[in-house]
Amino acid sequence: MVYHSSFVEVEDITKTCGCPLLPLKSHIKGPAPVSEQDSNDIVDEAITFFRANVFFRNFDIKSSADKLLIYLTFYINLALKRLEGCRTLAEGTKAIINLGLEKVPVPGEHGFPFPGLFSQPQSEEEAELFRNYLKQIREETSGRLLSVAYRSNGTPNKWWLAFAKRKFMNVITP
Repeated sequence: MVYHSSFVEVEDITKTCGCPLLPLKSHIKGPAPVSEQDSNDIVDEAITFFRANVFFRNFDIKSSADKLLIYLTFYINLALKRLEGCRTLAEGTKAIINLGLEKVPVPGEHGFPFPGLFSQPQSEEEAELFRNYLKQIREETSGRLLSVAYRSNGTPNKWWLAFAKRKFMNVITP
């Protein structure tokens, strides 16, 4: 059974391209509202549910937050593929930083992994807002992922990096 997001009935949340701009407990600048540090956010959910959700080829979407969970699961899978050959935390950090510097495609652009999951932006401003949100949430996810993919002594955690070999929803990662 696939795990769904708990952010089903979040009130007063801005949406762009059919995606809620959920709050993040982040220090990274971006359009996401700031969440309380002691509560879970969508990034925590994505990392917690990743090892179970990555096995599914189909995902029954129950809320718009599930769409974001799907995107983050795909991104975590992509990040783990980049970390796969990195033997130290320093190498992994460099690989994740390089991944963060890549251009973030939005729906309707070449390279967006899930055409049809999110609606296409109606204006250039909406596209830029969505791109900035995805960039912020990817950077936040990357930072938290490093803390679980590597042990405190800087060596890889094989129980996480083994999932780099999985293909989420049969989407081929670049």
